[in-house]
Amino acid sequence: MTAPEAGRGIGNGESAAEITTTFVGLPRDSFRILHVSTGNVCRSPITERLTRHFVKERLGILGGGLIVESAGTWGHEGAPMEAHAETVLADFGADASGFTGRELLDEHVIRADLVLTATRDHRAQVISMGHSAGLRTFTLKEFTRLVKAIDPATLPPLEEGVVVRARALVRAAAALRGWLLAPNAEADEVYDPYGAPLTFFRSIGDEIHQSLDPVVTALTGVPART
Repeated sequence: MTAPEAGRGIGNGESAAEITTTFVGLPRDSFRILHVSTGNVCRSPITERLTRHFVKERLGILGGGLIVESAGTWGHEGAPMEAHAETVLADFGADASGFTGRELLDEHVIRADLVLTATRDHRAQVISMGHSAGLRTFTLKEFTRLVKAIDPATLPPLEEGVVVRARALVRAAAALRGWLLAPNAEADEVYDPYGAPLTFFRSIGDEIHQSLDPVVTALTGVPART
């Protein structure tokens, strides 16, 4: 396996054997981000693939033990991504290929180091599954709000590896959760575009993009290109 292949993060459709491999010189463990929505054909696939795309844009490759995947609380097991979701990803230059939907299982929550959900109901469902998921499960917009309040200088430098930095970021966000509440009940929601026209899918894609940008910057220590 070549160095780029060894450092590649794992998403839906990639082999489990690749999970244990990382770049030479970086930690020999992993940090798994799990995006959760309802059917795992619209919001969470968009969020999964945009996360991977934006990390690659910042670092040149998705690796260092970072794994990004998704599932649905009522996941359409084996289903393809919605066509409008694929179009949204294409708008951002992200790769939609090889995706298949998954139903959220206990093993997904157990393995995840960070769970980012589309809505508060999804967050509650993940936490209700147990597995000490409470401190590492947030809605996407909630996590963004918390990350924006964290001083980047307090996080480990990227030279220590993405895994080390990501774990510190989750700990810092969890510590802030009780202090930075949402301004209203809708502020932490990403609404379901299933069955909606492409214009609404694109508006949801823009919301997800705006929420992911500060998170990926914090994870990588590299701001988005302007």
